[in-house]
Amino acid sequence: MSDQTAIGRAAQAREGTPFLCCAQAAFYLGMSETTLKQHRKAGTGPRVRRHSRHLRYHIDDLDAWSQQSGETRK
Repeated sequence: MSDQTAIGRAAQAREGTPFLCCAQAAFYLGMSETTLKQHRKAGTGPRVRRHSRHLRYHIDDLDAWSQQSGETRK
């Protein structure tokens, strides 16, 4: 996903609700839903919240997790 696409999606999310479902959060992070689920089960993923019976990710938590866990390559 290009930076412009990510910026656009983040802006769009902030205009609506800042909470994303699992599929949206995985797409936003550029990973599969399965990988995101594995991170959640291992306790290594972004903070997740339960709204009724639905899991939701706040976009700020996704950004923070991505910044913290992102790799830098030399």
